[in-house]
Amino acid sequence: QLAGLAVIAFGLWLRFGGPMAEFATDKKSPELFFMGLYILVGAGAIMSAVGFFGCCGAARESQCLIGTFFACLLVIFAGEVTAGVFAFIGKKVAIQEAQKIYEDAYEDYMKNPVGKVNSTIYRYHVALQCCGKGNVEQTGLPCPENIQLPKASNCLVEIQNVIDTHLHLVGIVGIAIASITIFGMIFSMILCCTIRNMREMI
Repeated sequence: QLAGLAVIAFGLWLRFGGPMAEFATDKKSPELFFMGLYILVGAGAIMSAVGFFGCCGAARESQCLIGTFFACLLVIFAGEVTAGVFAFIGKKVAIQEAQKIYEDAYEDYMKNPVGKVNSTIYRYHVALQCCGKGNVEQTGLPCPENIQLPKASNCLVEIQNVIDTHLHLVGIVGIAIASITIFGMIFSMILCCTIRNMREMI
């Protein structure tokens, strides 16, 4: 249950906190990346519910509930492996999608550097601590204060770094949760066998 709640909190933090949240405030957003986060939050909710039933099964010494708990953990483990493979394969697409969103905002700003478009690209620059597209002339762009140019000038590189970092965090959390899931399956089977043996002795 605690692991499930931790996964929910982590997924919500990635979705609504940090640089990636700025992409979600625009009409366009990297759907592939956010879809993975929604799946992560959903998996956390399922884990919490499954953990509750596992506790009930252990308290009541019910082989049926503990067996169901094992089966649910097995499904969750398979889902985690699938999500990990999906994240690894889809990382490049997610990066390209997020970069395309910034490039569109950049082009819109160059065409009309006032009003809402101005504030949109400035939000990206502040969140990513960058300004512009590297070798492109930065004159007139709304850059954050105290930013070190040209070192932090390439927002496309910063987008790639941010998504790489976030996906690495997701991978670490996924490995930790998978380990907990494996231990849960092992102990649930041990408990189920112990209950069965005790009943056979009685």
